[in-house]
Parts: sequence; structure tokens; C-alpha cells
Amino acid sequence: MRRPEKELEASSKKISRRGMLIGAGQVLFAGALAARMRYLQVEEADKYRLLAEENRINIRLIPPARGQIFDRDGTPIALNEPSYRIVIVPEDSDDIHATIARLSTLIELDADDLNRALAEIERSPPFLPITLVDRVKWDAVAKVAANSLVLPGVTPDVGLSRRYPIGAPFAHVVGYVGPISDYDLERIENPDQLLRIPRFQIGKVGIESKLEESLRGSAGTKSVEVNAVGRVMRELDRREGDSGADLQLTLDHKLQSYIRTRLGNESASVVVIDVENGDVRAIVSTPDFDPNLFVRGISVPDYAGLRENEKRPLASKAVQDAYPPGSTFKMVAALAGLESGIIDPNETVYCPGYMEISDRKFTCWKKVGHGSMDLNTSLRESCDVYYYDLALKVGIENITAMARKLGLGEKHDVPMSAVSSGLTPTKEWKLVYRDAEWVIGDSANAAIGQGYVLASPLQLAVMTARLATGRAVSPRLIKRIGGEEQPSGEGEDLGISQENLRLIRRGMFSVSNHRKGTAYSSRIAEEDFRMAGKTGTAQVRSTIVDNEEVPWEQRDHALFVNFAPFDNPKYAVAVVVEHGGGGSSTAAPIARDVTLQALFEGTPPLDAYPEKDQFIIKERQDSIERQQNPLPVGDRGQA
Repeated sequence: MRRPEKELEASSKKISRRGMLIGAGQVLFAGALAARMRYLQVEEADKYRLLAEENRINIRLIPPARGQIFDRDGTPIALNEPSYRIVIVPEDSDDIHATIARLSTLIELDADDLNRALAEIERSPPFLPITLVDRVKWDAVAKVAANSLVLPGVTPDVGLSRRYPIGAPFAHVVGYVGPISDYDLERIENPDQLLRIPRFQIGKVGIESKLEESLRGSAGTKSVEVNAVGRVMRELDRREGDSGADLQLTLDHKLQSYIRTRLGNESASVVVIDVENGDVRAIVSTPDFDPNLFVRGISVPDYAGLRENEKRPLASKAVQDAYPPGSTFKMVAALAGLESGIIDPNETVYCPGYMEISDRKFTCWKKVGHGSMDLNTSLRESCDVYYYDLALKVGIENITAMARKLGLGEKHDVPMSAVSSGLTPTKEWKLVYRDAEWVIGDSANAAIGQGYVLASPLQLAVMTARLATGRAVSPRLIKRIGGEEQPSGEGEDLGISQENLRLIRRGMFSVSNHRKGTAYSSRIAEEDFRMAGKTGTAQVRSTIVDNEEVPWEQRDHALFVNFAPFDNPKYAVAVVVEHGGGGSSTAAPIARDVTLQALFEGTPPLDAYPEKDQFIIKERQDSIERQQNPLPVGDRGQA
């Protein structure tokens, strides 16, 4: 049926209006879209171009070469060496565990290293390379490269690794590096971005730790093109960083190694200081350890063996431990008495073998007594009663003030771990830290280096250097940083009477060179190199029992300090042998040998020793030579 003409006309008008509205809407939308596109492409072009570039290019850090460490003559102590390693990029491996299993059939993999690597894979982005095994040989690199098709994501890599060529003799001084841990990061405020790199190595103890910032250097950068998931496609630009500063120490590696061998199996420490400038020529603690074990992370059994050793090989005894100084402290007490004008060096005190103080008997080490003692003979024969009497006259405050002037009770500025400040007690100290009043017996004990007095071997060496020179000699361990000379430790005049110092030095000379001196058997025979010294025996138990009758750990500590040559001092030496018994029998012979080794810059001639000792000395020298320079395996046993 045909629709009426008017109805058709009305319908046509409605369609035309709708078409116009739709068309107008389309025009407005297209216009708005065009305007937006123009805004983004023209006015915002720079902004989005920059964002696109930043998404396409990543800036990554390049670890710098760590500064190297040398002894005073340029012998390397800590070096960087190229090291091959095998790494895996987790996202490139379909099955990490299966890939590692295939790798283990080609090269040897350490279980601890693997567990550490798997832990790093869990917490690291999948595109970061993770080290599976470090310091592999070239044949292992070749095997991995040849089997790359069946080892997806596994590749050989090369980097720098720390090595300590001399090893154990410098372990306590230089320390070691190791992979940074979460604990390390927590202790550092605003850590360098370098430290975020997985397994980045930092100094853990010793100089490596104390001078970490100087040794670390600054990072370089490289620009790499990455895809949408962050995988590196190619390297676009590289800017190398600045290597860490090289360090030159004041130590002599030959003297350091000699002392370590001379001490043998003793739990002991030795410090040698150049009295002219404070340079520490040697600072040794035994037993020691190989710092190379720590570079890649020491194994649990190896670490347990070090920690459980009763002689504490991990402890840097020369600076970390503080001992009762025993009779080596008597020079301090005597000098305090002289400087205060309270004692007369020629006045005598009678020693019957003991002294009663406040209803308590204070005994001398010589039970039958020494008889009448003046200042010189009291030092020469180490009479305790003389110093008990001196303490009553001089008082602890004067004694402590002199001790501090001579470098005791002071934390010396050397870049080693856990440096001890020792202890030079006062009446106030005891009241604060022991909640008790000072009694006269405390002063008597302090005057002979017992009771509350404590000193490290380093402090004893500094004390001796100051007695030898009259200057505030300070220990210097770092000679140069990045080629720049470090301040001398020569020190200024202490303001102590030269006459009083002469009296103390003369007493020390008698200890080593008078027939009644406690160290006469360990004297230096060469007249131009004669030494002045002082023996010391520090009790570790309250009851007096022969050292041979008690276990090792209950025996007295043996100490000796000296300087030489007497007429023109060059070196000051301090020796402490833990539980070594007597200072004259154990520590003095070691100090004598070390002093001669330093003065002659090598093995001294036999005529520097007393004639009666030369045969034994020759055997000892030959033994040390064999230990330091062992024959090759093929030559052993040949005449």
C-alpha cells in the first residue's frame, strides 16, 4: 500500500535533521581529535621525545678498579687481577635448575656458591647476570663456550678480583674485601649506588674497611639500549669511572714476614716503630689467617676453625687487645716521680721481698728480696717493692698523667679494626665504673703495671718511642694515598726534663747490658747497636703458681719493650707473648732478634749476638730461611 505524499515528506525532513546532527557531531569529534593530535605532536613533541628516549636507553654503572696497596718499598700487598667467572641470566634460561645440572657435568660447582647464587636469583631482577662460580680456569671457560647451545643463559665473563699475594703476614693490618651484605647496607647512611650491584665487594676489616671510600673510586656509566622488558639489546656509550686511590704503607714486607715466622706458633704480637717519624715498620699478630679465603666468601668449616681456635687467629692482638703491662710500666711510674720532684734517683728503698700496705702483704717477684734499691737498680732488676713505695709517695693521679703523656690510655689513629684505647685508671674512673673508692693498694698495683692498668702492644711501642726521643711520636701506618704524602708522626717535644729521661734510659740500658739486668741474656753484643729495654710479666691469675704447673691459658703473659741503638735511637719495639711465662725468657729473645733484623735490614751477622748463643742463633736463622723460602717439591731431600 502506497504511503501518502505528505507522510513521506515529513519522514524525509526527520532523516535530514538527524543526518545533520550526526554529521555535525562527527565534525566536532574529528576537529577535537585533530586539535589534540596537533597539541601532542607539535606543542608536546619535545616532552614525549625525551620520554621515549628514556624508555629506550638505560644508564648503568660500571664498577671502578679498586685502589691497590703496597708496602713502603712498592711491593704489592693487595692487587686486582682479571678473574674469569661463569654467570647466568635467569630470564634467558627455560629451566634454571636443569641448566645448572647440565653445567655441573662440565665444570666443578661449589655447593655454597650455588646456594648463594640461587638466593640472589630469587631477589634480583631476571635480566641481571648472577655469578654461579668465580675464578675459574680457562679450560672451564672453553667448555662453557663450546656447550652454549645446551646452556641457555649461561655465559663466561671476566672482571677484576682482589688478591693478597703475600697473604697471612698482612691479614690483620690490610684486612680483606668481601661481597656486600644486607647488614653492610644497613650500617651505611645514603649508600653509594655502586653498593647496590649484586656481590659488589667492599672492605670488611682492616685498612680495606677503614679506607674504603679512598680505595673504592667512583663508578663509570654506560648507556645501553633495552627492549620493552628491560633486556639489553646493545651498548650505545661508555664512560669509565675513576679508579680508587693506591695506598703505600709504612710497613716493610720482609720484616713483617720475618716476625711472623719468628713468632712461630705463639699467640703473640710485635710492633716496630721508627722513632724518627713514627712510621710503623711492622705490626704482627699470630696466629693469623689467609685473607684470600674471605674474598669470595669463606666456607662455614673454615670460618668455624678460625673462630674456635683458642689462640684467636682472627684477633688483631697488636691493636685490639689490651694487657696488664707488668713491669714495662715501671718507667712510667719512675718518670712520674722524677717529674713531680717527689723522688730522688739516688735514694734507696730496702726490699725484703714484700711490703705491707693496709694490713695486706704486697710481694716482690723475688721472694728473698733485692736488698737496697735505687732508681737505676730498681729498673735493672725490676724490684716491685721499690715501686710500691713510689706509688705511696707519688699517687695515682701523677702516674696516670705521665702514662697519658707517653701515649698510654690513648686510641691511636691507625686505620685498623677495633683499635683499643687501653686503660689508665684514676680515682674518679673507679668511682664511676666500679662504684667503689680508690684504695692505696690500687696505686701499688698500678705502679707495677697490674691491677686496672691496661695497654695494647701498639701503645707500649709508642710509649717506648717517646721515652727514647722525648717527643710525642705518633704511629703512622699510611705513607701515601694516591701518591700524596701523609703527615709525619714525628711529634713535638713532650716537655719532659732531658735529665729525667736520661735517668730512665740509663736504667733501661742496664736491664739489657748489666750482668744483673733481667734481660742480660738477650743482649745485643754489637756495641754500635746495643739496646735499652725492659722486661715485663703480667699475671693472669691471683695466686702465685709456677707457670709450668698450670694450663697454657692460665700462664702469665710475657712482655718486653726496647729501643735501639741506645746512643742514636732508630727503632722502638714492643713484644707481647700471651701466656708466654716470663718476659726475660720468652719475650726478650724475640725482641732482640726483631730489633737486629730491623737495624740490619735483613739477617744480622752472628757476631751481633753473644758468642755463647751464636750456634743456636745460626740454627734459628737457617730454620727461618727454610720456612720463608721452601725448596720446590722436586728439590726436597736432595743434598
